[in-house]
Amino acid sequence: MTVWFITGTSRGLGREFAITALERGDLVAATARNLGDLDDLAEKFGPAVLPLRLDVTDRAAAFAAVEHAHDHFGRLDVVVNNAGCGQYGFVEELSETELRAQMDINFFGAVWITQAALPYLRAQRGGHLIQVSSIGGVTAFPNLAGYHASKWALEGFSQSLAQEVAPFGIKVTIVEPGGFSTDWVGSAQQADRMP
Repeated sequence: MTVWFITGTSRGLGREFAITALERGDLVAATARNLGDLDDLAEKFGPAVLPLRLDVTDRAAAFAAVEHAHDHFGRLDVVVNNAGCGQYGFVEELSETELRAQMDINFFGAVWITQAALPYLRAQRGGHLIQVSSIGGVTAFPNLAGYHASKWALEGFSQSLAQEVAPFGIKVTIVEPGGFSTDWVGSAQQADRMP
């Protein structure tokens, strides 16, 4: 039985990761900003799922959530950094606040969870970190510069990380999905238009 820690499980790919793992009999620490979004998972899968409220931009909360999951299940096998969002807007339109928020969620959130999980994975002499990037981490389109910057940062971080942790038996996988049917576009934010 594998123990998963998955961020951003309220919908989309994170939700699918959680459901797939739970349906095959694994244990999942499922995180979301709104704990109520995980009620259906808790009702359906009972003690196999540990719902956790988490805003990945809060470093202390990220460390606390990983520690709670490890203490609850006794180990962590797979950590999935999936939480993320999109920010539409031309470079000239993007505010400092919008760009920093994009980096905080898509990049630093994954960094905090990774840093929190590594001591446990090293002690176990193994584990798997799955970094959910995007096709936007290897290519770029107009109107998404902030999003692309956050995903390219995650790619470089993860490639370096893979080399650092390989001697400890820890694997790093970068997932780069293209477009698929979720409400990602509906939850994406739009920068204020230029005057």
